[in-house]
Amino acid sequence: VQLQASGGGLVQAGGSLRLSCAASGRTFSNYDMGWFRQAPGKEREFVAVISAGGGLTYHADSVKGRFTISRDNVKNTVYLQMTSLRPEDTAVYLCAAGSQPRRSPDWYSYWGQGTQVTVSS
Repeated sequence: VQLQASGGGLVQAGGSLRLSCAASGRTFSNYDMGWFRQAPGKEREFVAVISAGGGLTYHADSVKGRFTISRDNVKNTVYLQMTSLRPEDTAVYLCAAGSQPRRSPDWYSYWGQGTQVTVSS
């Protein structure tokens, strides 16, 4: 499955962004979808995951209450709504498709190219 992330940009602290990840090539609804982020010099960090049918979601403690993952299996797209953004949220955000709704990136077989989110203070 091919994944294309979009929606990143520069935003002030306290602002909001919505990231999108469009999928093509395979049956989107068969895959659990995750969002990860990676800042310069840091390891890839789990942000959120949603199960294939959309009934289960998990969010990292660092974003819980501020970010929300969702998906539209008709549009073959997964979203990450980000609110109350902080400078420490600055990173490249990547979407990924896998067969298990797990937090480890090792469970994901397909990755998008990422979209940059920069939060200024």
